[in-house]
Amino acid sequence: MKEEKAFVKEITPQSEDFSRWYIDTIRKADLMDYTPVRGCIVFKPDGFELWERIQEAMNKRFKETGHRNAYFPMLIPESFMQKEKEHVEGFNPELPWVTEAGGEPLEERLALRPTSETIIGHMYSQWIQSYRDLPVLINQWANVFRWEKRTMPFLRTSEFLWQEGHTAHANEEEARQETMQMLEIYREVVEQELAIPVWKGQKTPSERFAGAVDTYSIEAMMKDGKAVQAGTSHYLGDNFARGFEIKFLDRDNTFKYVHTTSWGSSTRLIGSMIMVHGDDRGLALPPRMAPTQVIMIPVGPMKLRDKVMEAFDPLYDRIKASGVRVRADLREETPGWKFNEWEMRGVPLRLEIGPRDVENGQAILARRDTGEKITVSLDGIVESIQSLLEEIQQNMFQKALAFREANSHLNIDTMEQLAAHIAKSEQENAVSGWVLAGWCGDDSCEAKVKEETKFTSRNIPFDPPVQKETCICCGQKAQHTVWFGRAY
Repeated sequence: MKEEKAFVKEITPQSEDFSRWYIDTIRKADLMDYTPVRGCIVFKPDGFELWERIQEAMNKRFKETGHRNAYFPMLIPESFMQKEKEHVEGFNPELPWVTEAGGEPLEERLALRPTSETIIGHMYSQWIQSYRDLPVLINQWANVFRWEKRTMPFLRTSEFLWQEGHTAHANEEEARQETMQMLEIYREVVEQELAIPVWKGQKTPSERFAGAVDTYSIEAMMKDGKAVQAGTSHYLGDNFARGFEIKFLDRDNTFKYVHTTSWGSSTRLIGSMIMVHGDDRGLALPPRMAPTQVIMIPVGPMKLRDKVMEAFDPLYDRIKASGVRVRADLREETPGWKFNEWEMRGVPLRLEIGPRDVENGQAILARRDTGEKITVSLDGIVESIQSLLEEIQQNMFQKALAFREANSHLNIDTMEQLAAHIAKSEQENAVSGWVLAGWCGDDSCEAKVKEETKFTSRNIPFDPPVQKETCICCGQKAQHTVWFGRAY
């Protein structure tokens, strides 16, 4: 059993500086490190394992719905980016370019992909000839580049990891069904595996993906009240098909353009999970995501350690054999020091066992989510651990849901009320949260809300708690009920 590296434990309280708390937490939990390249980070093993768990959860669902993984080049010719005008205009400010190779200037600049619609569109135009070739259901796990001016590890970096699905269909109906199916898969993974409640809904036109007909999202509330767009699914119509001449011969013997979709989620889910569940002690990880679900720590005087280890090692083997991700901390530091460290790392359950426990055929299980300590028999300890891990998973979701509901405001209907709410929150150093408001559908009203309050539209929820009658900005009849909030 490997010894763990020790590190300093001080973490800035969330109420003092949430951003500083976040950086302290991910650094001291050893999830990442900075690199010499601006905005780029190293995923350390525990941080990358969080991504692997997300990958596993999504891959399982993608493949169950008929999707397969593929890989496309990172370098995209500039001419490809120009074929869909709205698309390139949306990404141009963020694009890094390769202009020379081997000491020679390139004939055509190559973009480091911000997303892969263009290169994939080109390839689909080669592959799709007939209705028999459809649908094409492909997903890619990759890195992408968006040269961010302001960065935050996991949430917003110049290079990040994600998955991007790209599908082609014979008609709009099938493509739209695909768009909604994938949005539901995102909701399921984020709520069931990451224990983060989300709102599903449609993005407003100003927040749509560049080149899309419609964009849909799941939105999650962090503990500072800000929003994170946790996943998006786009119906692209035949915009990219026309730009890249993706045509097929249909059953009626006529050539038609395919209808395409794209959908993606990224490593910002890691940052979201940290911000939703963490506290002033550091990380708090949902059991289904935690790299280590149980940390075992022997306690009691060193002179009796041999007696403890006679029970400890077989117990470790039993727990590991059950499929639980367990580790043992056998370092010389005091038990209290170890308790604090593993709490900071967010391990859901701590198992303590000492000489008296061995005599009594028991051990102590301590929950990270509630701090509760439970005495359990060694005979049934594996079952107790499995039951507690599931209970912790559900409890963490319910706690996050209760926080979101407590900070979702349904009775703010005018700009004056919103301004007063923001001022009060700032004065009291409280979370301003989200506001459910009416919107007339005019882009200028949406822009005014953003300009005056920094609250942006998150999405138009499919199933809002209430329907709003008037626009929060102009007071005219509302065409939509929208979540507004500050966002990362």
